[in-house]
Amino acid sequence: MQIVETLNEGLKRAYDIKISAKDIETRVDNEVKKLAPQVNMPGFRKGKVPANLVRKMHNDALMQDALSSTVQESVEKTIADNKLRPAMQPSVTLADGYEAGKDAEVKVELEILPEVPTPSVDGIKLERLQVEADEKTVQESLDKFAESQKQFETAAKSHKAKIGDQCLIDFEGKVDGVPFDGGKGEGMAIELGSGRLIPGFEDQLVGKKANDEVLVKVTFPEDYNVDTLKGKDATFDVVIGEVQTAKASKADDEMAKSMGLEGLDQLRELLKGQIEQELNGLTRTHMKRKLLDQLAASHDFEVPPTMVEAEFNQIWQQLEQEAAQEEDPEAAKKEMEDEKDEYREIAVRRVRLGLLLSEIGQANGVEVSQQEMSMLIQQAAQQYREEDRQRFVEYIQQDQMAAAQLRAPMYEDKVVDFLFEKAEITDKTVTREELEAAIEAEDEAEAKPAKKKAPAKKAAAKKPAAKKAPAKKPAAKKPAAKKPAAKAAPAKKAAAKAPAKKAPAKKPAAKKPAAKKPAAKK
Repeated sequence: MQIVETLNEGLKRAYDIKISAKDIETRVDNEVKKLAPQVNMPGFRKGKVPANLVRKMHNDALMQDALSSTVQESVEKTIADNKLRPAMQPSVTLADGYEAGKDAEVKVELEILPEVPTPSVDGIKLERLQVEADEKTVQESLDKFAESQKQFETAAKSHKAKIGDQCLIDFEGKVDGVPFDGGKGEGMAIELGSGRLIPGFEDQLVGKKANDEVLVKVTFPEDYNVDTLKGKDATFDVVIGEVQTAKASKADDEMAKSMGLEGLDQLRELLKGQIEQELNGLTRTHMKRKLLDQLAASHDFEVPPTMVEAEFNQIWQQLEQEAAQEEDPEAAKKEMEDEKDEYREIAVRRVRLGLLLSEIGQANGVEVSQQEMSMLIQQAAQQYREEDRQRFVEYIQQDQMAAAQLRAPMYEDKVVDFLFEKAEITDKTVTREELEAAIEAEDEAEAKPAKKKAPAKKAAAKKPAAKKAPAKKPAAKKPAAKKPAAKAAPAKKAAAKAPAKKAPAKKPAAKKPAAKKPAAKK
């Protein structure tokens, strides 16, 4: 095997690799010897089939496997011999015109991780904005929780449904008079005014009674989750089986005991703990952003363009989704285009911070344990169909890049926690409104970088969604789109020190969510 470096410019490297036909043939011969004892052929005892017949039967597959594995090993050897740290998966190309029995010529192109200057972790000063979970806040959460636990009872058949009532309905949806997949359901409970269904659906049930038949006319939103229904006019044949009215709900011992708790005091303590956890999360978010600001301000080095491009594409995709939901999508897209360079600077900053955090972690022995990694793998596997989960686990175990990507968020959090321990922290008590305003101000700074004259200044963790009391989860209402979360996610790629090995199987397709009632907004 001959390896010749053809490019060494900045972080870009390229190599021409020549693999002799003899090396490939030797690998094929070895595979034939392994395979022969397992082959059955009429006229021969098992394991006694001549090697030349085994090769004749499986020659094409053996040659392909031998070529693939030889190329893979040659790429790994090139990277190891040159002590390279790939930033992304190398590009490997087999020269045109290759034929069995001839030498194979392979071109390898890749970008490597930069040499990151060892950062100092001393002298970091941070302000910790803290919010107390006072009794007023706890009581408000308790009241909201009680409201969410309200129950419904069947109303008189003469009762006309109004906002706040619940209807049990059977329905069948049609577009152009033809039923569509997933458009039929029975016994669906809908609280009028909840905003759970597509616009206009619930309004047309107001004033109806039990056993009424209603022809509901609606238009699916342009951002509906089913492509074939986006923006389409539709009708729903609806039969109201029952109208139910809400019973008054009250936070008391009886309600708490119905949930398996000892009483109201225990419920109150649980809610207080949840609020404290939420507030601590907001406090941490603000501190992390300020920490990353300090790191970004004191470090500047070249970053791999492919990593920047990957990060920028994620930002741009999110912005495009948000623009599509604006009142004037075209104007929103134009504004995006005007600020494209600024968003690319945000991507550069995120990648640089990711590499910086990775370097800090490695220099100070920060690690994700094998037990923690196993937990991450099992959690991620749950998003796939049950029959695909083991394949996903095997894929992660064999693909170093995929494993690094999965490990990244936890690794980053551990590095941030390490830096918090090293920092000089000053506590300041504020209101929740003040804390959220401080975080929101940074959200706006990144969302409109062109207007801030410092587009790359913000890079921090995604703002956690503020949790309310453990009320019933709002049904299927589309959440407000978030701005591109400032983060240092590219550390996931920086953590990889070797190229990914070829996975033995395709990554299993994402688990398909259970079909929801078609009238529900996504």
